[in-house]
Amino acid sequence: MSEQKKTQNVNPETEELTEEGLNEQRKIRRDKLKNLQEAGRNPFLVEKWDVNAYSQDIKDSFEQMDGKEVSIAGRMMAKRGMGKASFIDIQDYKGRIQCHVKKDILGDEEYKWFKTSDIGDIYGIVGKVFKTQRGEITIEVSSMVLLSKSLQVLPNKWHGLKDTDIRYRQRYVDLIMNQDVKEMFIKRAAIIKEIKRVLEEDYGYLEVDTPILTTIAGGANARPFETHHNTLDLDMKMRISNELYLKRLVVGGLDRVYEMGKMFRNEGMDRNHNPEFTSMECYMAYGNMETTMEVTEQVVSKAALKATGSMVINYQGKSFDLTPPWRRLKMSDAIKEITGVDFDQITTDEEARKAAIGQGMDKDEVKDMTRGKILAEMFEEYCEDVPGYLDGPVFVTGHPVEISPLSKRDPEDPRITRRFEAYINGWEIANAFSELNDPIDQYERFKEQQAQLDDGTDDEAHPMDEDFVNALEVGLPPTGGLGIGIDRVIMLITDAPSIRDIILFPTMKPLEK
Repeated sequence: MSEQKKTQNVNPETEELTEEGLNEQRKIRRDKLKNLQEAGRNPFLVEKWDVNAYSQDIKDSFEQMDGKEVSIAGRMMAKRGMGKASFIDIQDYKGRIQCHVKKDILGDEEYKWFKTSDIGDIYGIVGKVFKTQRGEITIEVSSMVLLSKSLQVLPNKWHGLKDTDIRYRQRYVDLIMNQDVKEMFIKRAAIIKEIKRVLEEDYGYLEVDTPILTTIAGGANARPFETHHNTLDLDMKMRISNELYLKRLVVGGLDRVYEMGKMFRNEGMDRNHNPEFTSMECYMAYGNMETTMEVTEQVVSKAALKATGSMVINYQGKSFDLTPPWRRLKMSDAIKEITGVDFDQITTDEEARKAAIGQGMDKDEVKDMTRGKILAEMFEEYCEDVPGYLDGPVFVTGHPVEISPLSKRDPEDPRITRRFEAYINGWEIANAFSELNDPIDQYERFKEQQAQLDDGTDDEAHPMDEDFVNALEVGLPPTGGLGIGIDRVIMLITDAPSIRDIILFPTMKPLEK
């Protein structure tokens, strides 16, 4: 390409190819592929390459690897030609390593084809490890095979891939161009592995699988995604929680069970919410709310320790010490601290409504609310958003029965339940109960929740699940149950500003054509 033509096809502000330039480069790459195929060198016919070493391992063990022949494979990310010899950078799973390609070693024919290669092409390389005069660990290439031809042009190496929308939509390019993104998802896998290890080795939980498609979306208060099974002519829903199935397993005698998997909620999207998210729920027969507090502390703190080397994490400029034990805070005490309203002294719905209106809540909104509903609304409105108040880690307890249809009542105050929510950085990261195992009480609560669904007063109320009530009638032992929002925990531990940064393929609105 002439210098004039090249200048016309490059944006002078970013030094990146214009759309016209990109289209021209793509055409050139397709022409190169055609030439390769006509010469009997079709890279897409290659099925296998034996890899016996990775870039970072070679660098870490150079003294042992010096002079030894290795076989690597990866994507060419840089190419510096010097006539009869070239240096290229190969990026594999563990990092990058420089390779020295010489015409007199490779041979005239092979070197000619190598010179037509493009950034992004994937090569298998065999060669000996050495160190250049400048001290860079390098592979002296004895043979190389083009394993895949890249027909797209990667982003400019200096400017990388910065546009967040493109990064999320084309995560495969994001992973190639941004090493920190790859490290983020490797760290995510390590966090999940440690959480499972703690549950299984420290507490004896058994990992199980429960249905994702169901006719009743229970276990939480949320709006489900709906679908239809054609063969059965049956309306179905994607699960919003796996709680009720896991408790059925405890009824069946699997005393400690957990499942980590995808949940689906048809709700808004923001920096902390994605419609498809990862949750872990675990249930321990003969445990209670305090038992699950301990499990929560151990799971989160040890995951942080594994990923960062410390139980003190830093998130967006703030520091949080996850070392157990964590602070306990009663919901009514939080409201009293922030607003001065003492719900322990409020005994009727009318008194609660007056207190709420006095704090500025809308008269029409609270006119039909119970004391418990108002307590929960005031906590959400006046406490959750106070900067720093729920930085935690902190366990909030004392949730009203009205918003806790699956939790045991507190024997000392039957208006509230044996439930907690764990907060870090003001975010709810866990929800847990001493599980309600009274089938009569459970049926009545489901009945009330179903009525709210039917009359439209709460489209996220919990539906009636008569089979679950039947399971409770068979007999659920005293049980401690816990749900942890895995994505939020990973955000905190990895200092990720958005949930989209720690989900490989976040939900995105399709681009307009």
